[in-house]
Amino acid sequence: MSQHRWRLGALLWLLGMPGVVAVVWALVPPMAANQALLPLPLWAMVLLSGLQTAVLLALCVAAGVWLAPKVGLRAPAAAYCVAGEPIGPALRAQAMPGALGGVAGAVWLWTLALVAPAALQPSDPGSVMPLVVKLLYGGITEELLVRWGVMTLVLWAGWRVLQRGQGRPGNALVAAAVLLSAVLFALGHLPAAQAMAGELTPPVVAFVLVGNSAFGLVAGWLYARHGLEAAIIAHLLAHLLSHPLL
Repeated sequence: MSQHRWRLGALLWLLGMPGVVAVVWALVPPMAANQALLPLPLWAMVLLSGLQTAVLLALCVAAGVWLAPKVGLRAPAAAYCVAGEPIGPALRAQAMPGALGGVAGAVWLWTLALVAPAALQPSDPGSVMPLVVKLLYGGITEELLVRWGVMTLVLWAGWRVLQRGQGRPGNALVAAAVLLSAVLFALGHLPAAQAMAGELTPPVVAFVLVGNSAFGLVAGWLYARHGLEAAIIAHLLAHLLSHPLL
C-alpha cells in the first residue's frame, strides 16, 4: 500500500473512531445493569466491544482504500486532505446532494416514527440513543463500515467476477452493490431492534428492513455518484433533523 493509501486509511480510521467510543460508552449503562449475566467483568466486556468494532472498522477502511479506486468509488475530500490540497471544492461539490439526501432521510425517519410498531416505540424517552452517538457512529462510522467497506467490496467482487476486472463497473453492478449494501445495512439494525422489542416478530423485522434499506439506497447512491462525504453528510443531517422525534 502506498504512502498515500496508508495516510488515507489512517485518516478515515481516526474519523470513525469517535463513533466507536461513543457507541461503546452508550452500552456501558445497560451492561452495568446486567453485570451478573455478563461472561466477563464489565471492564473486559467494554474493552472487547471497543476492540472488536475498532478492528472491524480498520478492515473496512482498508478494503475501501485498496479497492475503491479500482471501481471508481472515492472519498474526494479525504483524499485531497492527505494530499495536502484544499478540501473546500470537494466538500462543496458534495454538500448539496448530501443535504438533499439528508432532508429526504429525515422525512423518511419522521414517517417511520409515525407508523413504527408499538414494540419499537420507546416507553422511556431517556432510553433513546443520545444524539452524539447517532451522529458519530450512525453518521460517520456506519458509512465507513457499510458504504466505504462493504459496498466497495461487493462492487469490486461483482466487477471481478462478471466483468473480469475490465473497464468501469456497469450501472447494473453499481445498482446491485447499492442494493445489497443497503440490505446488509438494514440487517445490522436487527439486534438493536430485538433488544428494544424483546423478540423479532414479522412486523418488527419488516419495519426494520424496509425502513433502513430505503435510507441505505439513498446513501449508497450518493456514495457511488458523488463520493463518500456526500453519504456522510446525508446520514448526519438525517439524524440531526429527525432526532427530536426519535
